[in-house]
Amino acid sequence: MRSIKVIIILEFSDGRMGMVSEKSAKVLIGGKVYTLSGYEEEEYLQKVANYINAKLEEFNSIDDYKRISADLKATLLELNIADDYFKAKTQVESLESDLDIRDKEIYNLKHDLISAQLKTETLEETITKLERENKELLLHKTKLEASLEDALLGSLSDD
Repeated sequence: MRSIKVIIILEFSDGRMGMVSEKSAKVLIGGKVYTLSGYEEEEYLQKVANYINAKLEEFNSIDDYKRISADLKATLLELNIADDYFKAKTQVESLESDLDIRDKEIYNLKHDLISAQLKTETLEETITKLERENKELLLHKTKLEASLEDALLGSLSDD
């Protein structure tokens, strides 16, 4: 059984050094059992092994692959995994860029919404003020009409 160990040493902001508690898992890769040690959960380490096995099966299904040397097989596998990695990285970068654009659009929409709400409040206040003024003017008009009527009736009764 082969054992692969990954050691991560952390440097803290105050200059101290430390290690994270490490976990290990037995995994099957290419028909061989390996012990992977690292700082990820066993489930993650199994996923990594499953990915490698899927790549191996993909290549082993190609007839010409079976005829090439072990070194070239390993190199092709490494290149293929690196290709997958860079494609995934490019996709993540694209999605992050799209997310940034959407975040900016949401910010702008929120800004527009707040501006519209403020404008609506101002217009509602203006409408309320104009309605109040209209009521006062109608009341004043009614009083003037009544005064005019009284004055006209009074002048008619004087005649």
